[in-house]
Amino acid sequence: MNHSNIVGGSTAKRVINCPASVALCAKMPPKPSSEHADRGTLLHNVIAELLEFDKPPAQCIGATYKDQVLTQELIDEKIIPALEALDEVDPDKTMEYMVETRVGFGDYLPGVFGSTDLLGRKGKRAIVLDWKFGDGVSVDAVENPQLLFYAAAAMRTPAAQWIFEGVEEIECIIVQPPAVRRWVTTPERVKQFEAELAAAVRESSWPEPTMKTGEHCRWCAAKPICPQMTGEVERALRVQLANLPAEQIAMQLEQADRLEDYIKDLRALAFQMLENERPVPGYKLVAKQARRQWVDETKAKDFLLKSLVEPYKELEVISPAQAEKLLKKIKVELPSDLVVSVSSGSTLATEDDARPAVLQIGKQLLQALNKLI
Repeated sequence: MNHSNIVGGSTAKRVINCPASVALCAKMPPKPSSEHADRGTLLHNVIAELLEFDKPPAQCIGATYKDQVLTQELIDEKIIPALEALDEVDPDKTMEYMVETRVGFGDYLPGVFGSTDLLGRKGKRAIVLDWKFGDGVSVDAVENPQLLFYAAAAMRTPAAQWIFEGVEEIECIIVQPPAVRRWVTTPERVKQFEAELAAAVRESSWPEPTMKTGEHCRWCAAKPICPQMTGEVERALRVQLANLPAEQIAMQLEQADRLEDYIKDLRALAFQMLENERPVPGYKLVAKQARRQWVDETKAKDFLLKSLVEPYKELEVISPAQAEKLLKKIKVELPSDLVVSVSSGSTLATEDDARPAVLQIGKQLLQALNKLI
């Protein structure tokens, strides 16, 4: 268990809004894991190992967690964009950090603890970062209770206190590949959150703690036994279900697979049209997340050898990010002309997407050359 059964980062919002949920959730049987949750745990384990031991992602292919296996596809879709997002947070590689750290409140809130993905420090700024590898709900960083919980707990954890000593601001970051969402707050705001959390935890042990429904109920395991969600609500739900057109729903379920295939093919067709310079109103092609590569591996290797840095790891030339980390230790800067950022391709996006549309320069040149032949 990486968080307490009283309150953790993911349940802080619920407990603050509904202290009664603590006792209700304690009555529920353990929630079984899911394929998506297990995949998320696998990706968290892998990225922690990469950061802690400075390993290339390819070395982790085949890593497992329960029935989930790390593939090259998962590396390309999740791990690489997450590492590139971290480069955006720490472009000059000056951040000192610790990964997968258990943090808690000690005697202030006995039995309340959690596990942080990454805690870091850059100058007078502390950083609390959480990886989100799910594709469903978009998670914002602003006033995020989970990140505030981790910051407050870390400030009371001896092993992590060095990150917060003398800082002027605390940055809370959600990395949900390919998005990076950031919010800067103050130690005073974290302390205010801690007081709110402590009041709710203490109230949860009262004979009749506050019970309140709201957005925080979404992931609550106690919904089936919550008095606020049974009674009149349950009767109203039964009436609604009885009035639903069951035969129509059954027919539409049979059509669901065909509809999903249609949508997939429709997106592929729009992509093909835009790639061939046929406009699709309201849509455009944008570049996928760019990844840094060597312009010339031989020149890169020669530069590293001249700088007395071992250029190979597992018989392969190390990546630009690995090279920068090693060069930083000897205070040598990596020449910018040795590295280039290369996108892995294009993807379909709406016109209001902030990313610029890609130019089909290659196709235009090919067409021009064909006319000359």
